[in-house]
Amino acid sequence: MDKNLLEAVKFDEKGLVCAIAQDAETKRVLMVAWMNAEALQKTVETGFAHYYSRSRQKQWMKGEESGHTQKVCELHLDCDGDAIVMLIAQNGGIACHTGRESCFYKVWRGGAWETADAVLKDEKEIYGSTH
Repeated sequence: MDKNLLEAVKFDEKGLVCAIAQDAETKRVLMVAWMNAEALQKTVETGFAHYYSRSRQKQWMKGEESGHTQKVCELHLDCDGDAIVMLIAQNGGIACHTGRESCFYKVWRGGAWETADAVLKDEKEIYGSTH
């Protein structure tokens, strides 16, 4: 592990840090996930976003199943060291597992959550029928 990379990061009690993927061109927030030290190290080594899945309890590279990889253009660490923003180039224009550009596709309007983004590709086409 790269000490210079990791020493400024304040991982929580579970060894995780919040990681925000933001489109490098449009600046739209595409998704929020978690990284442990290994995921952060792999992200830097490969140039592609890696995360830690809390539900599956394992490392994963974004796009390893879907092909919607995230090429990291820049990494930013906040002043407290407890959040990372990655400026990324999103392969295929889809970051959300629902087939949308962003995981943040719901907008609060008139007292209800409305879906603001169209599905660009059906989940079954992305992951098959087993996802």
